Amino acid sequence: MSFPPLKNDLLLRAARGEKTERAPVWVMRQAGRYLPEFREVRKSHEFFDICRTPSLACEITLQPIRRYTGLLDAAIIFSDILVVPQAMGMEVLMNPGPEFPDPLVTPADVAKLREKVDVDKELGYVFKALTETRIALAGEVPLIGFSGAPWTLFVYMIEGGGSKSFQKVKTWIFKYPEESKALIMRIADVCIDYLVGQLLQVFDSSAGELSPYDFDIFSRPSLEYIARSVRQKLGADAVPMTLFAKGANYALASLAQSSGYDTLGLDWLVDPLEARKAVQEKVALQGNMDPNVLYGGRDAIEAAVKRMCAGFAANGGTRAWIANLGHGITPGVDPEDLRWFFECVHKYSART
Repeated sequence: MSFPPLKNDLLLRAARGEKTERAPVWVMRQAGRYLPEFREVRKSHEFFDICRTPSLACEITLQPIRRYTGLLDAAIIFSDILVVPQAMGMEVLMNPGPEFPDPLVTPADVAKLREKVDVDKELGYVFKALTETRIALAGEVPLIGFSGAPWTLFVYMIEGGGSKSFQKVKTWIFKYPEESKALIMRIADVCIDYLVGQLLQVFDSSAGELSPYDFDIFSRPSLEYIARSVRQKLGADAVPMTLFAKGANYALASLAQSSGYDTLGLDWLVDPLEARKAVQEKVALQGNMDPNVLYGGRDAIEAAVKRMCAGFAANGGTRAWIANLGHGITPGVDPEDLRWFFECVHKYSART
């Protein structure tokens, strides 16, 4: 299928390491609960029903593109990282956060998962949404697809939802390390088949719960396996790949060296200049304003964006940067304050 020619390739050029006339900008979870138009759709549709209905997923993906015309440099498909555990045979509810009624308690429970996952069958609705949305975008901006990282998905499948203590999943990795590694790589195989049809971002939102030693055992191998395998399937010059390993800033240098990703996302707990020193010239960077600054008013937003832009431009800004938040936007943000964030990025990241 042929798609409309891309009119704005700023994000793609930055992700490939090119210096750009200004920083491309988008935000994680930009299609979602902070928008009144999303909440209107949500009144009559269950969350995962929207994910599974390509026309609805397309509509919600387009909502911020319409609202912020000319300010956004990418759309990200409306979906959820937990569609992968669903494809593997697990039930996931949204009440309002994610809930697994029947999580994995011991390695014996792995037998409840589908032995072989037909991704086209189980997740074909996402591919249809991607196709429909690319047509509807008419080339205005690139469309990002994404997956959760195997470690992060493993956490949800064991914990049964969000967790503050991570007691259950830590019990697994320390009590059943070989079974844990085997399941994480099994999840990775599903992620690979899922990702090959998308412009890619991998979210490892729970990376920061692992020590550097445990990150190298339980997360890094699956992340590198995904990058290597996707490139083998799509070709070395396929769409750029981004990894966001939240909280694992200790691993920036080594991930830049050998992970296989073109861009590394940053949370707000690392200084842009220090991040650039760590990764040197090997990858592009993405991030990293604290999402909660968006509650601080326009003066605070402008000051934070100005600092962020200066940090990424330090030493001549010798490598590309994609402006973003350091994690997903939260539901209570005023959409007009997000508009101001975009406008400030355009102003302060422009190269003269």
